[in-house]
Amino acid sequence: MKFTYNDKTYDIVILKKRGNRNTYIRVKKDLKIYVTTNWLTPMFSIEKLIHDHYDRICDMIDMQEVKVRNNSGFFYMGKKYTIIYCDQKDLSFSEDKVYVPHDFDVDKWYKKQAKTIFLERFCYNYEHYSRAIPKPSLRIRKMTSRWGVCNIKTHVITLNLELIKRDMCYLDYVIVHEMAHLIYGDHSTAFWKLVGENIPDYKKFRDEMKEF
Repeated sequence: MKFTYNDKTYDIVILKKRGNRNTYIRVKKDLKIYVTTNWLTPMFSIEKLIHDHYDRICDMIDMQEVKVRNNSGFFYMGKKYTIIYCDQKDLSFSEDKVYVPHDFDVDKWYKKQAKTIFLERFCYNYEHYSRAIPKPSLRIRKMTSRWGVCNIKTHVITLNLELIKRDMCYLDYVIVHEMAHLIYGDHSTAFWKLVGENIPDYKKFRDEMKEF
């Protein structure tokens, strides 16, 4: 099946599973439309569902295309650089270019930078937090679906390595968000009030991060 929008054609992938009671439509970063449904769902029902949700699917495509643009290329601390591969030993920058040695481990370089920058912002936000909270520990790892995780039992906060690619305001927001979980384990009104005490513009940052 195909889906046409803005003079472009997108593949529709049907995933039929025995255990599914409902039908879900998602557009993933490969810009394919995935329909997950019960194995007994007839094709005419799937076609009708796609037709009835045409505008919503278009919105999902638009959002994924924005995400693809915002994740294609080399980003560091909120700025995009044109990659120039070269024979030098170390990674280096000019105003709008990054010079990357052949076979260079970029993720290892990102993590090295993150260890310094994340810890600095982590300590700053802890020391200036609006309320007393247990002192947390910091971990950094690459995650696919979350910007941060707080283990309220061990007081360990894990930050997504991908934040090193984004402006520092988003890093601060995620740190403050996860620290708030040391007091509130949910996303209640009281939780968001605490986040707002430390990051007044948190709603703006939260919405902007949906485009990453």
